[in-house]
Amino acid sequence: MQTTVQSTVRFSGVGLHTGMTVNMAICPAPADHGIVFERTDIRLGNARIPARFDYVEHSPLCTMIVNKSGASVSTIEHVMAALAGCGVHNALVRIDGPEAPVLDGSAAPFVRRILSTGVKELRAPIRVIEVLSTVEVHTAQGWARLGPGAGLTMDFHIDFVDRAIGQQSKSLDLANGTFVRELCDSRTFCRASDVEAMRAVGKALGGTMENAVVVDGDKVLSPGGLRHGDEAVRHKMLDALGDLALAGAPLLGHYVGHKAGHTLTNMLLRELFATPDGYQIRACDADLAARLPGAGVKAQEIPAVA
Repeated sequence: MQTTVQSTVRFSGVGLHTGMTVNMAICPAPADHGIVFERTDIRLGNARIPARFDYVEHSPLCTMIVNKSGASVSTIEHVMAALAGCGVHNALVRIDGPEAPVLDGSAAPFVRRILSTGVKELRAPIRVIEVLSTVEVHTAQGWARLGPGAGLTMDFHIDFVDRAIGQQSKSLDLANGTFVRELCDSRTFCRASDVEAMRAVGKALGGTMENAVVVDGDKVLSPGGLRHGDEAVRHKMLDALGDLALAGAPLLGHYVGHKAGHTLTNMLLRELFATPDGYQIRACDADLAARLPGAGVKAQEIPAVA
């Protein structure tokens, strides 16, 4: 069955890039509603933006969705990852500013509140998007691939010159709450040398040592160090799940990211949906539903470090 949140879940915090304090509420929604963001501070025009790949406006540092009236919400990837990882298919996300709150830089605060509030079943079957043939996209920085798979699986590889990150690879089957146990507490990260450059162009204005992992060469500058030795690649996988959730329904496929980011994952979805015989939408039986991300997950599975 499709799901929504049991009751409204509220958050307040600064946006990572704007530095603005925003209030956000994840509200219950009916079956087949999907995930939709609503700008409550916009009084004229259409303030609702569907969380779908075809509403994404490319940005190298975050995922931003924009509707035809120009209403937008940015840095939605952690919220989307939390909803997908908790198995929530329908929600109205009401927000009074242009960027989702970053909180601790991971998806764990969203996951904790969603699971504490509870997930409610709706009287409608889940429909999934099954990948039938492999699609692949490239940029000068990296590449991403999506191919057939029995569930949602992911391989990711990153390579940074800073020794505190270096080369990292990880493979996961995201069934049955793996996201909550393995990925949700991994924080966004950046190099100390990039911080001033980002701020010079109006980005990372809300970034601190408390909501991002900052590295400099072989040093981790953020207090407390890393939550995982491979926290960086885990966070990249967290972002990828959030961006893949913009497909509009759970995906059945195998995702591979090599030095990939938000733009590449969105390009990949656009390539998939531009390939008519590359996918099919099918009903989800009970056995398949039990293998989807978030199926049966409990709040106690959130890592204690978060």
